[in-house]
Amino acid sequence: MQVSHSKEIANFHIVGINYKKTDAAIRGLYAINQAQYQQLLEHARTVQLDDLFVLSTCNRTEIYGFANTPGDLLNLLSRETNGDRVQLEELAYIKSGEEAIRHLYQVGTGLDSQILGDYEIVGQIRIAARFAKAHQCLGSFLERLVNSVLQVSKLIKTETGLSKGTVSVAFATVRLLERRCPDIRDKKIVLVGVGKIGRNTCKNMIEYLGVKEVTLINRTLQVAADFADQHGLRYAPYENMVAEMQAADVVLVASNAPEPTVLASHFHQSSPKLIVDLSIPFNVESAVGDLEHVSLINVDELSKVQDETLQNRLGEVPKALSIIEEHMAEFLYWYKMRKHAVVLKAVKDKLQEIHTREIQQQKNGSGYKVEDMEQVSSRIIQKMINLMAGKVRKETDKSDLYIAMINDIFETGVKQD
Repeated sequence: MQVSHSKEIANFHIVGINYKKTDAAIRGLYAINQAQYQQLLEHARTVQLDDLFVLSTCNRTEIYGFANTPGDLLNLLSRETNGDRVQLEELAYIKSGEEAIRHLYQVGTGLDSQILGDYEIVGQIRIAARFAKAHQCLGSFLERLVNSVLQVSKLIKTETGLSKGTVSVAFATVRLLERRCPDIRDKKIVLVGVGKIGRNTCKNMIEYLGVKEVTLINRTLQVAADFADQHGLRYAPYENMVAEMQAADVVLVASNAPEPTVLASHFHQSSPKLIVDLSIPFNVESAVGDLEHVSLINVDELSKVQDETLQNRLGEVPKALSIIEEHMAEFLYWYKMRKHAVVLKAVKDKLQEIHTREIQQQKNGSGYKVEDMEQVSSRIIQKMINLMAGKVRKETDKSDLYIAMINDIFETGVKQD
């Protein structure tokens, strides 16, 4: 069994891969589905890692938590995914301490997103942390940090223009179709996968491009039927997918299968078409892109679609960074004072013990009322604690030293991490 780790900030790490260094195919190897996430958390508890969570999206997989070394988190991640441990270590970025904390703030506010200011990540962080908490793997430190990140994200959204304008993978798809298919309204479109990304892309096509000729295909037919009824679209059973794709001009794939379901063999005798793979891991076989009559585009290429909105957002980055630094400083202050509060509480208990013992000794042979003596001494105890706490808060650079001395003087028995 792993030795228990310290909850010092220096032992807080983040290990991850994202779009900056790895393509979608590599990221797909380390993507975590819900079943894998649960297994990872269950194993984490057996090796005494109990304050962590995993963020897995189409653009990144990251694990945040306390551990003796970042290698402990690398082991967890590689153990439950389809990727190789050695490759993960070569490709992963590792941040520790305040750098790791700052990274989560930047991820949660869209500053580290593939599309600057992408606000969708906020919900993904909330869900990931909630899942970890439900499985007893989110401690007070991480829960407070995540809540702070979510609050800061909301603040930046309302007080800056970082997330203003419509820029997302779904919208980038629309801009791409607008350029590649000027006559898109006359094209026959098939959407495979009616999950969140598929629905958002379809809504954007209807709103911005005015398309109406869209056929929805989903493994669960009722999901496709319900969305089709809401928007006046056509739907077809999953068993008809190949025939529907062969007859289409544009195929959008937003399914969530663990391996490719759209194959090159499906298009050997088909008409020319554009295929856009919005899935992570890829759900369109790479060999499809080798067919002369087929153009294949994936999410990494979509990220290159530029919009004037992005330029406007860049000007808001300094404001967002300033807000992050302010609230991160508040979080770190909370963490430091929380550690010190444990010692100050122990000191107060120790003084109370001394007070009680002395009062008992003075009960006999004293002309003072015991009740009066207790009130006076209790006030003195509280004043002493307030003086100590005030000094610790004022002298932040020396606070750890002061607390260590107080702890030693009063022999409270509180272990300092």
